[in-house]
Amino acid sequence: MCNITPKIDIAFKKIFGIEENKDLLISLINSIVSPEDQVQDLTLRNPYNYQNYIDDKLSILDIKAQSLSGEIFNIEMQLKDDEYYEKRALYYWSKLYIDQLTQGKNYKTLNKSIGIHILNFTCLHDTKEYHNIFHLKEKRTNLHYFKDIEIHIIELNKFTKQAGSTLTDLLKKIKTSLDIWLAFLTRHNILDQSPLPDPLDTPYMQKALHTLSCLNFNNVERDIYEGRLKWLRHESLILEQTFEKGIEKGRQEGIEKGEKQKAQTIAKKLLKSHALTSEQISQITGLNKAEIDVLKNSSSNL
Repeated sequence: MCNITPKIDIAFKKIFGIEENKDLLISLINSIVSPEDQVQDLTLRNPYNYQNYIDDKLSILDIKAQSLSGEIFNIEMQLKDDEYYEKRALYYWSKLYIDQLTQGKNYKTLNKSIGIHILNFTCLHDTKEYHNIFHLKEKRTNLHYFKDIEIHIIELNKFTKQAGSTLTDLLKKIKTSLDIWLAFLTRHNILDQSPLPDPLDTPYMQKALHTLSCLNFNNVERDIYEGRLKWLRHESLILEQTFEKGIEKGRQEGIEKGEKQKAQTIAKKLLKSHALTSEQISQITGLNKAEIDVLKNSSSNL
């Protein structure tokens, strides 16, 4: 199986953002949007061209497309958890909408704009759902009046946590066509069976895996890809180290808390006996005078 990771943005766009793979992009979009927004055909508004990124290797490698019925789509694979990401997502959506109104056109020509953000991090900490859809609605009645705005947030790490690490676990998790695409983006390295097991055995998945296995980068593309991959590995290492430090800190704090409670228990018994002074109890337990005074006052109030 190819060692290129499709969730690295340049690989993602080279797979989904070219004319000959429009069918893959249409399948991905249709797995995300509602039935009324299903796409039959589309036009790529910024097809992949590596020369666009020679001078700016940090460019946002998004995909812009327009359906035959007029809807505008912006699909972005985002690796890094930028500060104020939610504001940037709104800004990108607003540009998508505003840029339709070129000179000589009126508001009637504005079409629904749908932002699709596939994230390699968690930004929605209050829900376990990995696909969340946002609309602009009236607060009290939930009236959906402004129908031209729609933003999808898809968090890959939530999917992978729920899907497990083996193919057997993954197959149990897959329930929707979006799950199939998320399996490709996050678990392509275990999808090496021929034929693929159901429900992964689809023409789109076969083509996507074949495209990935044949994907080649020139020197410029390879530099961009390696840079993104290096950053991703670095972030993963930092997260792992932070997690391990957090566990060790919690363990140490637990030990210290246990020792403190044990010392307080001994001090209370010694105070109750009235056999020793506060200074002597402090020397035995390691508690300071203020802590012993607090215990003394609490004991006297019992």
